[in-house]
Amino acid sequence: MIYIIDHQDSFTWNVVHQFSQFDKVHCSDYFDINKKLLNKSDVIVFSPGPGSPKDYPETSKIYKKYKGKKKMIGICLGFQLILYNEGGKIRQQNKIYHGYQSKIKVNGKSKIFKKNKVFNIGRYHSLKLNEPYFSKNLNITMRCTKTNTAMAFEDNLNKIYGFQFHPDSFLTENGNFFIKKILSSK
Repeated sequence: MIYIIDHQDSFTWNVVHQFSQFDKVHCSDYFDINKKLLNKSDVIVFSPGPGSPKDYPETSKIYKKYKGKKKMIGICLGFQLILYNEGGKIRQQNKIYHGYQSKIKVNGKSKIFKKNKVFNIGRYHSLKLNEPYFSKNLNITMRCTKTNTAMAFEDNLNKIYGFQFHPDSFLTENGNFFIKKILSSK
């Protein structure tokens, strides 16, 4: 079962619909977590949402509790939230990308996606990872071809993954491919 934590974002139900193509999904509001179902889940997804990662201390507690115990996936705010909890600094971008299509490229650090593969993706964010950022296990694996902004990461040891972009967006070509690859990774 996949447990999706809704950070009160209009895209959350797109995420729910997308993930429900792969497994049973339970979604609950950030303010109403069902701890029993969360414990039973195989995968935890941190949804997009408004604000910044520091605005969601309960999600940060959940991340820390289940790190290394369950597969976790962060999308947009969820991506930022995981990086924030791993010591990354999240900051305002110079340009806001809301409803913007970009090209991203996979680098050699990805164990799941083919190196140098380029994808068209949908972006809806005003914050980004402040770099340089260093982590022992978490690798930035995809970057915007134009701005070099971090767009995805993998921590294959702890089974933690994130997308700054929206795989659920119509602007992301074949968004299900990204989810399927992560869910099927060992």
